[in-house]
Amino acid sequence: MSITLKGLRAFVTVLRYGSFTRAAGLLHVTQPALTVQIRQLEEALGLKLLDRTPHGAEPTTAGLEFARSLEPLLQELEHSVINLQDLAARRRGLVRVAALPSVAAGLLPMAMARLKTTHPNLKIRLQEAVTRQVYEQVRSDQVDIGIASDLSPGEAFTIEPLFRDQIVALLPPRHPLARRRSIALTHLAQEPLLLLETDSSIRQLVDDAFARIGKLVTPVQEVAYSSTLVGMARAGLGIALLPSSAAELRMAPELAARPLGPPAVGRKVTLIRRAGRSLSPAAEAFSEALREEVRRFEGVVPLKEC
Repeated sequence: MSITLKGLRAFVTVLRYGSFTRAAGLLHVTQPALTVQIRQLEEALGLKLLDRTPHGAEPTTAGLEFARSLEPLLQELEHSVINLQDLAARRRGLVRVAALPSVAAGLLPMAMARLKTTHPNLKIRLQEAVTRQVYEQVRSDQVDIGIASDLSPGEAFTIEPLFRDQIVALLPPRHPLARRRSIALTHLAQEPLLLLETDSSIRQLVDDAFARIGKLVTPVQEVAYSSTLVGMARAGLGIALLPSSAAELRMAPELAARPLGPPAVGRKVTLIRRAGRSLSPAAEAFSEALREEVRRFEGVVPLKEC
C-alpha cells in the first residue's frame, strides 16, 4: 500500500488538533473516512502513529518523530502548490520578450500597459533586436516570445501572424511628392533618402523593393534609430522611410506621410515561439494583451482581418 498526500495531511491535522472529530471537520471528510486514511498510512509505514485516548488522539513515539520531519515538508509542498496556482491564475510570473525596435516603441508599450491593468503582478523583460537576432533569442531560449518580421524560418518555430503594416515616406507637406496619395518608387529613387541601417528588417524591405525595379539606392544618411530619421526629415535633410506602425511618425505631425507604391511595400509581423514548447500562463496573458492592442493600433492591419 502506498503513502498518499491525503494520508499524510490527515495525520498532521489530527496530531495538530488532538482530535479525530475536529480534524475531520477541517479536512471536510467524515470521521470514519479520516480513520481509514490514518490506518492506511500506518499500514504503509508498518508503525502505529496515533493512540486514541479519553482526551483525544496522541502521537506514539514513532508518530512524534515522524511528525517532526513531516510537517516542514508539507508546509514547503503547500507553498510550492500555492506558487504554481498563482502562476496558473496569472497572479505572478515573468515574460521574456524580444521585439523589433519599431514594435517595441509603438505597439508594445500599449500591450504592456493593458497587461499591467489586468494582471498587475506579471512582469515583462523586454529586449530590442533586429529580426534575425529575435529568432536566435527564441531558438536559444533566451526569451519566451519574439515579435519580428516573418522569415518563414521552418519547423523550428511556431509562427502566429499579428499584423501587416506598410512603408511610408515622411516628407515636408510642401514637397511636390506630398501632393500624391502614394509615391511610386521610381519617383522616390531620385530623392535624397533617409534610411535605417542595413541590418534592420525595414531597410532590407526597402532595398528589396528598389531592387525589383532595377534601382540601387544610396541614402544620404543611414542611422540606427527611427527617431533620428524623423528629426532629419523635420530638418529638411531628405525623405525618411519608416513603417506605418512606427510611434515616431506621431513625433512630427507637421510632416506628410505617404505610402509607397503601387505596388505597396509592406511587411508581415509575427509572434514567434519555439515549436513544440508551451507558453507559460504569464506569456499567454501577454500574447492576449498584444492581440487586443493590434486590433486598436493605428497604422496596422490585423492579419486575421486581411
